Amino acid sequence: MEEALRRAALRLEEVETQLAQPETYDDPALVAKLNREQKELTPLVETYHRWEKAKRDLAGLEELLADPECRDLAQGELAPAKAATAELEDTLRALLRPRDPMEGKDVILEIRAGVGGEEAALFAADLYRMYAMYGERQGWRLELASVSHTELGGIKELSCLVSGPDAYLCLCQESGVHRVQRVPETESSGRIHTSTCTVAVLPQVEEVEFHLDPAELRIDTFRASGAGGQHINKTESAIRVTHLPTGTVVECQDQRSQYKNKDRALSILRSRLYERARQEQAQAVAGQRRSQVGTGMRNERIRTYNFPQGRVTDHRIGLTLYKLDSVLNGELDELVRPLILARQREEQKKE
Repeated sequence: MEEALRRAALRLEEVETQLAQPETYDDPALVAKLNREQKELTPLVETYHRWEKAKRDLAGLEELLADPECRDLAQGELAPAKAATAELEDTLRALLRPRDPMEGKDVILEIRAGVGGEEAALFAADLYRMYAMYGERQGWRLELASVSHTELGGIKELSCLVSGPDAYLCLCQESGVHRVQRVPETESSGRIHTSTCTVAVLPQVEEVEFHLDPAELRIDTFRASGAGGQHINKTESAIRVTHLPTGTVVECQDQRSQYKNKDRALSILRSRLYERARQEQAQAVAGQRRSQVGTGMRNERIRTYNFPQGRVTDHRIGLTLYKLDSVLNGELDELVRPLILARQREEQKKE
């Protein structure tokens, strides 16, 4: 382990030296690669340095045990020092394990109303609010790329860019069918309805990782719809990008600038196509959306939100929380952390 840590420390020095050279910035692809490598290596090397210091401190305490005047003081500090050193070693082992290359990426969050008509669209709006509040707690930045509202304020479909530390790690297992059981506001008899929404989480992919051939794209402009002020509705700032070989279509209309909408639409398209290729390489079901969210039927759910009982159940790990209001207000840690641990355990079994 120590040899691997020394190599990582040396590599980080090399990367930082390269990034300090002006000529490096003549190659944008190289800069992007070095920045990613620096971001991945820094936590490992910083923890390595703390571990080395902890070992030196521990060795110093053990030497003091031989001194009658300092023995009692050293004895009292020895156990905490050993525990701290062991904890740092465990952290290093975890950091050295092969990681999912997607873990450090920002994500594109997509929510669509499934079975249930207007009630499904209203629940889609609730889910977006939940993720937005969770993202605020995490210190993430959420930027809407496109959204289609219903007359009652629900959401038919939505695409959102989420940027921040551990965004993919925390959100990747939100992909799937989310089922809600409640009495809709439009239901006069008080009967409980079951509706669904689909959530898809795609890693944001940089151009250096997946190249889009301009010859395979059709780009159309149109006027944005919905709220947004005179400028956004009276100019053709909205963008529709069609990937001709696959028929994949992405629209983006949330920004006033046509150029910003185009950049976001291309980012979303790149991520969809990249993930589709990745799934096909892994011999998964062809197509990112189908493999992640299925058809939206009620029996494909990963999680149920039951309003009459005030409970949330994640069916993949058999976890039930009677904290529905807190969860919908963005307090997702009690769901997200067990899912991350379960995923890590499954990965360890495969090693």
